[in-house]
Amino acid sequence: MSTVVGGAVILVTGASGNVGSALLERLRAKGAAAVGAYRDPAKAPAGQRAVRVDLGEPGTLVPAMRGVDTVFLLGAMSPAQTAHELAVLAAARRVGARVVKLSVWRADEGLSPIARLHRPVEEALRVSGLRWTVLRPNFYLQNFLRQGGIRASGEFSFPVINAPISFVDVNDIADVAAAVLTTDGHDGRVYSLTGPAALTYPQAAATFADVLGKPVRYLGFPDDEARSRLVGQGMPEFHADALIDVARAFRDGGAAAVTSTVLDLTGHPARGLAEFVLANRAIFG
Repeated sequence: MSTVVGGAVILVTGASGNVGSALLERLRAKGAAAVGAYRDPAKAPAGQRAVRVDLGEPGTLVPAMRGVDTVFLLGAMSPAQTAHELAVLAAARRVGARVVKLSVWRADEGLSPIARLHRPVEEALRVSGLRWTVLRPNFYLQNFLRQGGIRASGEFSFPVINAPISFVDVNDIADVAAAVLTTDGHDGRVYSLTGPAALTYPQAAATFADVLGKPVRYLGFPDDEARSRLVGQGMPEFHADALIDVARAFRDGGAAAVTSTVLDLTGHPARGLAEFVLANRAIFG
């Protein structure tokens, strides 16, 4: 692969989120001309080129894409996500921009509500006539950061999934995205992203315990109780229902495959859970 950084302009949607903000840092480090898309550009970090984009307002899209060569497409999960991302594709067609889409694990199979939000966009990309690439990461390691019980009481809880999961670090997703956005040879490719190993939740708890030097246990709740807890913690019902259905889809298998994509595209091994816990030890206690 050869570099294509040069004067190419990359628009990053979802710029204020975990993946988008990490990606913008990588692109700046590579010397790429990156522009962050924000609902309120005034909230962009100092020194970050920014434009106003509201995926719910299609009229903001084409103006934001003028002079843009590539769009990194990352829509927020919501009932309107598919419509929002399809609007981005329509705008990209008008300006002839390449699209690199962040999707989800096994989106083409539509196994969960979240996958079914992404599948129509992937299908539209394939017939769009645009240059495109799709990234399909597995469960994020960063989801553990929401588990305040690890620090407070040495426990974490998720809806029951019995089978192993090849969790992936958001930093590796950003590294892969930066590589794809700044080198050629990725057109028409779909990349599945995972960590270096698949772990069950009890195995994850044991890893937390080893790194933190304290007991940590996993509490798996039945679907109804898990949903009630998620909603009680302030999660919107749509998100809670989607996460429960993801757990059902992968409860007994389907998220355990391990790929070499991170190493292949970035040159460094994928970060594992132990490395992630160590890096966030201050949060987990």
